[in-house]
Amino acid sequence: MLRSNPTVQNSYEFVCLEDLVPEGHLLRKIQKHIDFSFILEKVRPYYSEDNGRPSVDPIMLFKMMFIGYLFGIRSERQLEQEVQLNNAYRWFVGLGLTDRVPDHSTLSLNRKRLQESSVVQEIFDHIVFKAIEHRMVAGRVLVSDSTHLKANANKRKFVKQEVEKSVKTYLDELDEAITEDRKAHGKKPLKPRKVVTETKETKISTTDSESGYMVRDGKPEGFFYLDHRTVDHKYNIVTDVHITPGNVHDSTPYLERLELQVKKFGFEQSLEAVALDAGYYTAAICKRLHKQKIYAVIGGRSFTPVKGLIAKWRFKYDADRNVYICPQNHELVYSTTDREGYRQYKSDPKVCAECPMLQECTRAKNKQRVLTRHVWQDSKEWVKENGRSRSGKYLYRLRYQTIERSFADAKELHGLRYCRFRGKKKVLEQALMTAICQNVKKIANHLSKQVG
Repeated sequence: MLRSNPTVQNSYEFVCLEDLVPEGHLLRKIQKHIDFSFILEKVRPYYSEDNGRPSVDPIMLFKMMFIGYLFGIRSERQLEQEVQLNNAYRWFVGLGLTDRVPDHSTLSLNRKRLQESSVVQEIFDHIVFKAIEHRMVAGRVLVSDSTHLKANANKRKFVKQEVEKSVKTYLDELDEAITEDRKAHGKKPLKPRKVVTETKETKISTTDSESGYMVRDGKPEGFFYLDHRTVDHKYNIVTDVHITPGNVHDSTPYLERLELQVKKFGFEQSLEAVALDAGYYTAAICKRLHKQKIYAVIGGRSFTPVKGLIAKWRFKYDADRNVYICPQNHELVYSTTDREGYRQYKSDPKVCAECPMLQECTRAKNKQRVLTRHVWQDSKEWVKENGRSRSGKYLYRLRYQTIERSFADAKELHGLRYCRFRGKKKVLEQALMTAICQNVKKIANHLSKQVG
């Protein structure tokens, strides 16, 4: 029989908030397996011991922020309303059914007060150490990549300014290698490198001046930040988060960030391999990883030769004689090593003039073909050989299951597709909080399965 329930919901009932939270709820797993009491010691220096009114429990405030990032709630006003209405949220932060939820302005003030500190970074590190403690981080294979985050800025509001180009951090090591290479070939050492400050015109956002104007093939154009992230392959735990403007190359901060996390988390003895995409295939990165005996697998860059000319790969390098052999079996001999670290190999113009493949080989007026080879080319070829091996192909495929999955979850489930705030420090806080929640969720789910 069809009927409705006209009863007005104004009756009083005796209920236990604990009973209103489903057994398999994510927050129940996190509450059981993650102890957030360490946050008190992290924030203690930023609270007065004797003066002022009693503060809102900082653990409660951070738990509210975690809820926002766990469930993709972007607005602090909306977060306040969701905690007000959701019984599981109330239970997780420690509020009763009639307790007042902290105002959204309290959340904002708490966040702003801690932005100049390293509290969020310390919380992130603590969670990673917890994952290591539960054997969820092996430290054997680290996978790194970057993704673009749309800045909270209008791409049409900008000014053009002259800015200094970034200085390469490995120049001293490169200069030493160039000097040794020239000496081995009987060449005089080059004069000391002059520190030349180069500038270029770039677009600076008038809304968020710390973002960078990104122009890349296949990517959206505008003001962005880059989230450089590293994950451990075992359980996809995020071990490092770093933010740069969108116009910084992926490879620029990599070596520094790798060294930082290796020392911080004690991966010196365990790290065996890294897997990276083609944006990291630089001579400096290949050389450093080769030197440290870290098995590196890096995606290759597609080389587009000049249309109509013989590609460089058709010239065979003879390491014993240090010459290149052209398709007609003529030699290109060593000439010099330039300031950028490239050896130059040149053909004999007299021989080339009589060659039937001259028109396919070079268009130079002096009828000479010039090939270059970096002083660290052996390391680059070592990386290429790694990528062709069976284990190398397996490691490279791990990127799709690890770092790319991590970024996809962060954007689709945790609101990291767009920057909520303006400024590098605030965007770093958002990226770190997102990574903390992803790690916390993985740890809680893993430990729940073990107990079950």
